[in-house]
Amino acid sequence: MTTYSKTALLLATATVAAALTATAAPAEARSASAGPQLDWHPCTHQGAPAAQECAELPVPLDYDDPDGRQITVAVSRIRSDHPGARRGTLVVLPGGPGGSGLQRLTQKGDVLRRELAGAYDLVAFDPRGVGASTTASCDLAPEDRYLTSLRPWPGPNGEIAGNIERSRRIAEACARKGGPELRSFTTANQVRDMDRLREALGERRLSAWGTSYGAYVGAVYAQTYPRRTDRWVLDSSGDPDPKRVARGWLANMSQAAADRFPDFAAWAAHPDRDADGLRLAADPQQVEPLVVALAARLDREPRASTTPGVPLTGNGLRQALQNALYSDSAFASLAALVKAAQDPAGTPALPRELAAPIPNEDAALMVSVICNDVAWPETSMAAHRRAVEEDRSRHPLTAGMPANVTPCSFWKPPTRRPTRITDDGPSNILMVQGRRDPATPLFGALKMREALGARARLVTVEQGGHGMYLGNGNACGNRVVTEFLTSGRRPSRDTECANRPGHAAPLDS
Repeated sequence: MTTYSKTALLLATATVAAALTATAAPAEARSASAGPQLDWHPCTHQGAPAAQECAELPVPLDYDDPDGRQITVAVSRIRSDHPGARRGTLVVLPGGPGGSGLQRLTQKGDVLRRELAGAYDLVAFDPRGVGASTTASCDLAPEDRYLTSLRPWPGPNGEIAGNIERSRRIAEACARKGGPELRSFTTANQVRDMDRLREALGERRLSAWGTSYGAYVGAVYAQTYPRRTDRWVLDSSGDPDPKRVARGWLANMSQAAADRFPDFAAWAAHPDRDADGLRLAADPQQVEPLVVALAARLDREPRASTTPGVPLTGNGLRQALQNALYSDSAFASLAALVKAAQDPAGTPALPRELAAPIPNEDAALMVSVICNDVAWPETSMAAHRRAVEEDRSRHPLTAGMPANVTPCSFWKPPTRRPTRITDDGPSNILMVQGRRDPATPLFGALKMREALGARARLVTVEQGGHGMYLGNGNACGNRVVTEFLTSGRRPSRDTECANRPGHAAPLDS
């Protein structure tokens, strides 16, 4: 059960309001004056199917000066393949900050088409700062653009002097080089851009499926433009507390990783791993001490890897672990990395995301959105050291990273406060959440659920991993989300989806 009040439960309507499930205007009936026009053409990015179209949407660099300089947001769509069944447009919102909507639609377009049976045109966009949209650069040195540098992993034994120096250097470089484009990379502007896209599509309302950071973007859109939302899915949500946006998400990862790790430990100690040479221990309880000790050894003695000049360090192993906890499908590669690092004659192969610096534009976006969205508290470096020491002691798998100093501590404070998510709006939101999510843990998602009150229902999937719908969830969770998007019916109350086929609470009729 969630922690929101019984009063909110009583207020929850038995059905989705009819006005919210009305069929959206068909594409051919759209007004010619419905905002900027989109010139659709075949997509050219890698892997794009023939059915995927792309276009460029002009948006104001500064919405306070709507007639001023315009920048470009890349958009994409896959039209409904059953026009007679089409009821509107579903926007696919990627995670991040930094995820590409175009790539997300490429990855999920086929399965969404099958699941939704032509009920929607599928639409996505690269947020400003990402991919084919207008980008910016902080012109950071390569050593500051590795994932283990952009994530604030402390040095060996928990020292953070290097983090302090790097964070200040990155913040100063972004202030000097990023320009007004980088300052415009905010959640609020992504939401405004999304509404500009709605206008360009000629839609009165949108439906949406947002995952991870995309779920937060979706929640902010639903708060900002509640009457422009149709059926709204928030998948893997973080705590929306406006005082702790981004900072709280990072801090929550310590406990989230601890809650998720037993899934990997059970997998890595199972006798079935013997056949592939990937069994790490005879008992699941032995796996965490093994990994923690190996990371500490790599802190002292990094191992040469198959990538020249980039060794496997303790923080490299810790970051590989965090990445692998997102999906059970990554467990084998993590176990193989651990095995190679244990073997004195082995040469570990680094995961691709750790083997090279992140491109300058991507690094700038990853840093800027979280720092532009909310002012981080003025915390002394001594306080950061104490927080890191405490986190390392309580949560050795994350080793102080979620409590460490980031470039946001040296960032120019934003001029606007983050949006407060409330229960003021239509009851048309379905949340889906994994029980053991390593990035957006259930205890954070319950804060989103509480904030939304009677507007939402929550489906908790008894599964580990990040991103439930059509990803790491189960058949039950997928069925509930698909049913909502295609028919408008949600569970009549918050419910759970166990890992057995077909289990779920009854849907509203």
